[in-house]
Amino acid sequence: MNEPDWKGALAEAFEHALAYLEGLPARPIPAPANLAELRAALGGPLQERPLEAREVIEDLVLTADPGVVASGSGRFFGFVIGGATPAALAADWLASTWDQNAGLYVIGPSASVVEEVAGEWLAELLGLPMGVSVGFVTGAQMANFTALAAALHDVLRRAGWDLAADGLWGAPRIRILAGQARHGTIDRALRFLGVGKAAIVEVESDDQGRMKPEALAALLEEGESPAIVCTQVGNVNSGAIDPVGEICEIAHRHGAWVHVDGAFGLWAAASPRLRPLLTGVELADSWATDAHKWLNVPYDSGLAFCAHPDAHRAAMGIRAGYLMHSAGGERDPLDYNPEHSRRARGFAVYAALRALGREGVTELVERCCALAGRFADQLAAADNIEVLNQVVLNQVLVRFRAGDGDDDAYTHRVIERVQNDGTCWMSGTTWQGRAAMRISVSNWSTDEADVDSSVAAILRSARE
Repeated sequence: MNEPDWKGALAEAFEHALAYLEGLPARPIPAPANLAELRAALGGPLQERPLEAREVIEDLVLTADPGVVASGSGRFFGFVIGGATPAALAADWLASTWDQNAGLYVIGPSASVVEEVAGEWLAELLGLPMGVSVGFVTGAQMANFTALAAALHDVLRRAGWDLAADGLWGAPRIRILAGQARHGTIDRALRFLGVGKAAIVEVESDDQGRMKPEALAALLEEGESPAIVCTQVGNVNSGAIDPVGEICEIAHRHGAWVHVDGAFGLWAAASPRLRPLLTGVELADSWATDAHKWLNVPYDSGLAFCAHPDAHRAAMGIRAGYLMHSAGGERDPLDYNPEHSRRARGFAVYAALRALGREGVTELVERCCALAGRFADQLAAADNIEVLNQVVLNQVLVRFRAGDGDDDAYTHRVIERVQNDGTCWMSGTTWQGRAAMRISVSNWSTDEADVDSSVAAILRSARE
């Protein structure tokens, strides 16, 4: 067997990785290089002769680092992006080293069992029913896709249609009832599944983006076709949580499947203080979330849970003569996600949970919410700044009022100035037709000093 120089390349990577991680507190958030500079540095023709692995890594760091956004920083508040805890990152390195194919038990026994155990821990932590199935996927997009695939299979089965055998052509028409303020991954998942956006019936939402149960009830009364209700735990702008328990009771009276898009908000169930906001979430039929967000494991790490394992396996599973399927009680992960061959992403989730424990996950979620409240309080106290949402979780929406009355343009300018300043990074959004800055506190390393310095940068940018 060939014995390469593992130590040289890995040592080079370790030293640069450590320097990057230890430098995050002082590192400016935006990537300093522009597109032309990155293409020039990273591009060009592929050389003819091999290079030493250590040389390749050294050169990669030199050329790619200027294009790296410090999204793992405690002062990165854009989108809903977490960081990576030390245990999760180290486990992810081991996952790459072991290079297990997490499709079948027979070619990755530990990878399979780690997902099985971590899935059980997560279900308990998030207050989901005992016995739910779980699929480890790339992110919340594919978690929604996986759960909705199981939903389609089951509601059509109950309507007398075999989706796996006959496809959607000629199938009973399904109504997808989803809130006006739903996340775009719902629409995209339905497009991938061949359902189409025309199947979506929008349910009226309130001023915070919460689905109105009475509006859902009225719509369900209008038709008797099979239905899937997509509810939301954690609006991507406001953080608002649908009244899931009431929605489940209404939907189930009409025989509808309830799916919960809980990309980040489902983690609030790990907090005894916040759990009442999610009352009844355990009554749903499927759930989607993302461990990269509030559990702070490296990309990619989505999770799809299903209260009906048979429907989950029927939608995702595969049987073929060339595969060595489990014959006993072993779990073949490919029965629960749309991928066949994939990396063993469960190791990082397992390690994160072991390192944090139940108390650590609770503290992480509650601290991020408290820091979001700190942002809101300080910014709302400033002149010409308006906080647009009720800060129930980790999301804060901020609008800047201009002297000339063009608040949209002024808000966009302030966001651009903040991003260019380098102290912190927030993304922009449109909320109820108005431009806003969106602040998402999702990183395990963020503290009060990060919030205070970021608020100072925002106020400075607003005055310029």
